[in-house]
Amino acid sequence: MKRTIAAALLSTAAFAAPAQAFDLTEMTEDERRAFRAEIRAYLMDNPEVIMEAVAVLEQRQAQQQAQADRDLVQVNADALFDDGYSWVGGNPEGDVTLVEFVDYRCGYCRKAHDEVQQLVEMDGNIRFILKEFPILGEASVISSRFAIATKRVAGDEAYKQVHDALITFNGNVDRGALGRLAEGLGLDPAPILAEMDAPEIDAIIQQNRELAGRLQINGTPSFVFDQEMVRGYVPLDGMMQIVEQVRAN
Repeated sequence: MKRTIAAALLSTAAFAAPAQAFDLTEMTEDERRAFRAEIRAYLMDNPEVIMEAVAVLEQRQAQQQAQADRDLVQVNADALFDDGYSWVGGNPEGDVTLVEFVDYRCGYCRKAHDEVQQLVEMDGNIRFILKEFPILGEASVISSRFAIATKRVAGDEAYKQVHDALITFNGNVDRGALGRLAEGLGLDPAPILAEMDAPEIDAIIQQNRELAGRLQINGTPSFVFDQEMVRGYVPLDGMMQIVEQVRAN
């Protein structure tokens, strides 16, 4: 017959005192050895209990991390959702705000691009914000500088065109290539290329990096769905479920 934790505790407690007065800290060495033996015997008879305990621990840790992330989002809400310089698309009055930290040379950002676009278009009620977060080398930095310069010179629509082109661009990233990319989109490259050296662009990239640091984001893509933070690539169906959960809460 399998032992139970209750039986183990009661049998050990009987050595020392009545159940209501049982104190683990006052056990003798013999009582302590007996207690440990009962626990070991129970776990050997019921090893699944260990996995159940691990599952409970992981769930609690996930809940604690989610709450910590929500606290971080709340503290940094202005920088996330209303910084005054990031591109904002989708539905400006949407009931869910989705923020993406993106690097143009990131393979998973490229994989996520079409799926994020599908999510925003299919849902119709998502406010979508892009954060330039170049972390994968000089080509990433040059690409982000060019995208930000385009927004500053030619506006939001031109920025989105450039963003979509850069996320699929496979050649060497230099000013010549970026100039030709701009021309292919019907944009005048000269003022955009000149704007790339503006100190304001340095400030924007630095602010995004500092924000990512405060949010404990060190990879791309990373997402914030209102108060819920997701670090790493999520397929379309997963993002749809997150949006549904956000609305339910």
